[in-house]
Amino acid sequence: MGPRPGPGRGTLDAVGTVVGIVAFVVALVGLLAALGHVGYLAMLRSAARTRGAAGGATEHYVSGRWARAGGTAGVAALGLLLTSGGLPLDVLGLLVGGGAGLAAQRALGETRAQFRGER
Repeated sequence: MGPRPGPGRGTLDAVGTVVGIVAFVVALVGLLAALGHVGYLAMLRSAARTRGAAGGATEHYVSGRWARAGGTAGVAALGLLLTSGGLPLDVLGLLVGGGAGLAAQRALGETRAQFRGER
């Protein structure tokens, strides 16, 4: 038998569990950020269509942003799925989901700045 953990000492299984929970939360937040960007683009597109010809420039801008929004949402969903594996996949899911969330947040900020006149 190996040494028993003493008071205040855990096992590597506990560390893996904590990493798994943190990875899941980070990937979930990344997915929510990506879906927020998709939702914002959908809202802009809807508003542009109700304005008719006056919303043509906005609708054209939004149509060019769909690929990036969909890509970040897909990558964030993949990151969330990766967190259901073991420790190496949890770390990979954390990096993929978190990175996609950061990219989506940045793209959302750029889109919002475009229509607030900050560019």
